[in-house]
Amino acid sequence: MWRRLVHLDLKGAAPRPEYLEQVLPLLRALGATGLLLEYEDTFPYTGPLELLQAPHAYSPEELQALLSWARAQGLDVVPLVQSFGHMEFVLKHRQFAHLREVKELPNALNPHKEESLALVKAMIDQVMALHEDLQWFHIGCDEVYYLGEGEESKQWLQQQNNTPEKLCLSHIKAVATCLAWSYPMVTPIVWDDMLRGMSEETLAESGVPQLVQPMIWDYTTDINVEGKVQLIEKYRRCGFSKVWFASAFKGATGANQCLTLTGHHLRNQLEWLQVAQRSPADVLEGIALTGWQRYDHFAVLCELLPVAIPSLAVCLQALKNGGFSEKVKENVENLLGMPNLEIETFMSPSLGTFPGSNVLTLVTQISFHLKSSVDELLERNRYCTGWFSPYHRKRKIIHPIIVHHLQPDAVRLFSKWNAVVQDLQAAMEPVFHRCAIEEWMEENVQPHLQRLQEVVDDLDEAIRAQN
Repeated sequence: MWRRLVHLDLKGAAPRPEYLEQVLPLLRALGATGLLLEYEDTFPYTGPLELLQAPHAYSPEELQALLSWARAQGLDVVPLVQSFGHMEFVLKHRQFAHLREVKELPNALNPHKEESLALVKAMIDQVMALHEDLQWFHIGCDEVYYLGEGEESKQWLQQQNNTPEKLCLSHIKAVATCLAWSYPMVTPIVWDDMLRGMSEETLAESGVPQLVQPMIWDYTTDINVEGKVQLIEKYRRCGFSKVWFASAFKGATGANQCLTLTGHHLRNQLEWLQVAQRSPADVLEGIALTGWQRYDHFAVLCELLPVAIPSLAVCLQALKNGGFSEKVKENVENLLGMPNLEIETFMSPSLGTFPGSNVLTLVTQISFHLKSSVDELLERNRYCTGWFSPYHRKRKIIHPIIVHHLQPDAVRLFSKWNAVVQDLQAAMEPVFHRCAIEEWMEENVQPHLQRLQEVVDDLDEAIRAQN
């Protein structure tokens, strides 16, 4: 059977364990068979690695509870620990900065240092110690930017027959060998983007295909089905026994996206179904539905998990049923308690009954109407643009009749949005830690609310000055 892993990207707005406990039965009902857990800085590392923990990292007890809930639902767990690129959460720390490929940049690990491999092994060992009966372990290895640009790499590349491809493969092989040696029952998975452009000969000679399973990722609505089928054939010829696919249900349509484009993500799944239909069944291990929460460690938050659950539901059901029909749509609506599921437009703010549905409703309301209503008042209200411009506000000049026309609207709008924001904060509390709520509010609410607050304050001051 085709495995369907739901990717939880925990490097931003990591949900509280109690919320995940509510969500897991829904994921199972929708057709998930496992979880791909990308811990990043939320894993409870100890000893010299303790400084990798974010303040909101899970405790060992919380993680063990989460893993036992997953087991109870019959969900496989595949941990993901980056071991080459996207190492910002490690290499940003002064204590590990000497292990950077390029001195100034915290992206990629230096593959020449023994200490780099020791660091990766220590991280994997700690994660493995908290997990039981794993079949797979994802070691990342995507987007290893600036590989070959470090001083040691430049020297290494000057030697005969050395290439950036061989450098990349040698590190992947070292990490995979390390994992195979310590945990012979566990198969490493790697993102495939660094491998795609390599020749069959280079891949075959490296020994990597015998050690790992590649996860081919593409999150677009036109993934070039024929090209993907050929890529799978190429990987088979090189010696890879199985491949995985990776689609996306959120976090792939814009670094600061607030609302999920369900139609985009559904079309992405349907493209992957075409690839699956045209590929040998015995080569496909499964698909991971990625749900990116940040594009990288330093990026802003994209769509929050509760906001994207309708998209995830649609995507899982499409994959489980081999397509998306009216009947499948009805099933999704029943499971989510959403009578009018919208695929091609953003969700109208109607409440579902799934965990966190009130977060979706309020985020939708804010995304659609907060900025536009503030713009309407400050940039298109004739009393504001004509009689209370920045010039007037600075000098506290206002005609008394303008106060009568403008102040009630400004105060009413400010009160209304304050109430909505308080409701959203209350809805987010059971789902996220305070730091995630604050970050989302600062990015998506405060800039607009602050403009409103300032005009209300300026009106008060102007009135006082007139009196």
